[in-house]
Amino acid sequence: MKYNAQLQTEIEKFKDYVIIVEGKKDVQSLKSLGFKKVYAIHSTGVPLRERVEQIMSYIEKKERVCILTDLDKRGKQLYEILKPIFQELSARLDSTFRGILIKSRISHIEGINTFIQKVENIA
Repeated sequence: MKYNAQLQTEIEKFKDYVIIVEGKKDVQSLKSLGFKKVYAIHSTGVPLRERVEQIMSYIEKKERVCILTDLDKRGKQLYEILKPIFQELSARLDSTFRGILIKSRISHIEGINTFIQKVENIA
């Protein structure tokens, strides 16, 4: 369980990043942990590329962007679609946070706040 306390410390480092998630529940989950710039990629009736362009218009060029889709099969496929679009639009992509969650075996972003709160209760 020691690693989970470390996980919370690790997460703090990414609170200034722009985080791209799949849906509203993911946004709520990360905002409850103190993240400010969280954007859902799914927007009713808006094609993916157009949504990426919208998000890019909200952020500054120097900001780091982390694509944090779920770590299940669908989420990984979506990540593979989104990554080149963000790269093409000159986003400063950083997947360090994603890698930490993979190592922590967190598969769904909407559950991350519950996971962290459980860790706090145990610690």
